Amino acid sequence: MNEIKNRRVTREIRVGNLKIGGRNPIVIQSMTNTPPHDVKAAFAQIRALEEAGCELVRLTVPDEETAATFTELKKMGVKIPLVADIHFNYKIALAAVRAGADKIRINPGNIGNRENTVEVVNACRSAGVPIRIGVNSGSVEPSVLKKYGAPTPEALAESAMHHVNILRDLDFYDFAVSVKASDVRGMIEANRILAAQGDFPIHLGVTEAGARTSALVKSAVGIGTLLSEGIGDTVRVSLTENPVEEIAAAKEILKSLDLLPNRGMDIVSCPTCGRTKIDLISLVSEFEARAKAEHLTDKNIKVALMGCVVNGPGEAREADVGIAGGIGEGLLFRRGEILRKVPEEHLIDALIDEIRTL
Repeated sequence: MNEIKNRRVTREIRVGNLKIGGRNPIVIQSMTNTPPHDVKAAFAQIRALEEAGCELVRLTVPDEETAATFTELKKMGVKIPLVADIHFNYKIALAAVRAGADKIRINPGNIGNRENTVEVVNACRSAGVPIRIGVNSGSVEPSVLKKYGAPTPEALAESAMHHVNILRDLDFYDFAVSVKASDVRGMIEANRILAAQGDFPIHLGVTEAGARTSALVKSAVGIGTLLSEGIGDTVRVSLTENPVEEIAAAKEILKSLDLLPNRGMDIVSCPTCGRTKIDLISLVSEFEARAKAEHLTDKNIKVALMGCVVNGPGEAREADVGIAGGIGEGLLFRRGEILRKVPEEHLIDALIDEIRTL
């Protein structure tokens, strides 16, 4: 894994058994979307998220009764750190801390006055529970919104820093911060402003990003831009999908920047053009399905599937193993060496067999 050379150095905080910030790897997180009071459904989804590679899970806590979910989940054997997502009522945050939440997420725009925050901070300090200050474009404090006239990047950052300064005044530094917006440019600029204000860890995400394709593109641009600048310690790719899908998307963003410690299989394939003389689109689909079914995608290798001999051989040589198409056949490569020609109908078999030997 390559470290971003200009990565912002932050304080390290602990969330359960997880380290965030400092020089630790970027943390992938998500959020359950099961009914808040359905513990069994939450347990099943958390297990699925964890299996997919999620490292931190947030749960909405709409009332004090729901806070008991954290106690129950831990009794059921959940080990992954759990974050309580709190809005409007600070007493819910207090209940979540008592119930065993590993982190509290509060929003300065809707949790009430400073005194409420003081109570939450004191409870978290006593329990050793960190806080995430979360500001979204839809929940900027009224006074800040009035000042700027809209949830501008400056407004988002100022709202977050108002709450940061409250925690600092209380001598509490065990916190992370996030500023999110559905506008990608605004999200990027707000985080740039925020990053210059202190050494706290920053969580990245584009909120309300939309359905699959739109959300993937927005998140890749927003999160990817900031990570490439060295900003960001945890990420969530928000999708209007099963949250398990968010994990694969986050992994791809991190993988593209070589920021995933156990990156798994990196598949490189060309977009095809008129030079392509094999059915590469079908071959790639077949390969992805078989690699997943045969549990090969966890291998930390680069696999190239190229359609022609113009760019194919060069790209394939950069991979651990790969194919480059010809007319109804293809060359099989392994770490820069041409192994043999293979008929098109046997290319995926040959590629799978070669991967098994690595």
